[in-house]
Amino acid sequence: MSFVSLRHLHAFRVVAATGGIRRSSESLFRASSAVARSVAALEESLDVPLFERKGRGMLLTAAGEVVRLRADRIEEELHAVRDDAVRLQERGGPKVGAIEALLNERRLQAAALLAEVHHMPTVAHAMGSSQSAISQAVARLEDMLGQPLFLRTAHGMLPTEAGRRWIEGFERALAELRHIPEDVAALAGVVQGTVTIGALPLARSQLLPAAIASVLRRHPRLHVRSLESPYGELTAGLLSGRIDFIIGAQRASAGDAFAARALFDDEAALVARAGHPLAAKKTLHVSDLGGYPWVLSRAGTPLRESLGQFFQRQGAAPPEPTVETGDLALLRGLLLSSDMLTVLSAHQLHHEIATSQLMVLPFAMPGMGRSIGVMTRKGAHLAPGARALLDEIDSISAQWRQGHSA
Repeated sequence: MSFVSLRHLHAFRVVAATGGIRRSSESLFRASSAVARSVAALEESLDVPLFERKGRGMLLTAAGEVVRLRADRIEEELHAVRDDAVRLQERGGPKVGAIEALLNERRLQAAALLAEVHHMPTVAHAMGSSQSAISQAVARLEDMLGQPLFLRTAHGMLPTEAGRRWIEGFERALAELRHIPEDVAALAGVVQGTVTIGALPLARSQLLPAAIASVLRRHPRLHVRSLESPYGELTAGLLSGRIDFIIGAQRASAGDAFAARALFDDEAALVARAGHPLAAKKTLHVSDLGGYPWVLSRAGTPLRESLGQFFQRQGAAPPEPTVETGDLALLRGLLLSSDMLTVLSAHQLHHEIATSQLMVLPFAMPGMGRSIGVMTRKGAHLAPGARALLDEIDSISAQWRQGHSA
């Protein structure tokens, strides 16, 4: 959890806007000494001066400028939550309070974690707090917003429809808060912090390992987390700011909230063990594949849908898999120990193919190509570590494109 205080950050932002402690104290309805202490506490927590104190006022340092960018984005998120609450406010119902009630990172963290685990004692344990304190934190947010964030159900504490939207805003604000120390460190040439990637299958075997290893050699203080959840969960994490970017096979409709760009095109191939009965043939046709068992990805995945369309274009029935799995280790083991066939990206089985354990069979599969790319949230301002890793991914992808076209 971040050590940057939202309350101190709010005071800093007003001082930056007004150019002085005295002028900002009037806007904040706080004593000048209290505002000065907030700014000093923020500078101490970041271990860097944010202002140059001059006779004509307080001017932002380079660190102050990057902190203000994050502070502005945080307040945009929180004001959007409050504006939405005002829009939903019922006549004669509870009034929506001032924004100050949202300027408490512990409250926002409690709500975000409760939306994830649905169990207040678990949230209390995770945050090192009492259940009563967590309950009060959530209640304070609900009082300010004039509506409940959660409903108590047989399945635990579940967010209301409005609560889901607002907690997404809280999570994006908390993500911006986490990135502030990383932005400041980057000014001194230090890339640190944690990069969280949503990793889809086509990027896990070759591209991501190469990029991560390379970026960590240059930035050893960086940490990387890879999440291999279903696509829907990854996009939800991207929308809330818990995930920095998603990498893998691009989907036809990513949604208006996301920005996607291609890295390279990947071709699917028919793969089997070295020494498979079909390996001796120079060219394979659809009719040659009958009678062999298949291991394929689960029904409904983009690859299975493309494979079905391919066989239909060939005038043949799609193969019925003996085994369906999304586990690459299981698929690899089945191929190595049997005469099973699969259709998969050769990148995903690169090491086994390079060591001649598996092989790409001579079977043309036109129209089975997929675009591998990166997806981010529109408007997201990535932290230095995420940008460094993306630069490395771009560099490796460019090398692959050149090698493919050579």
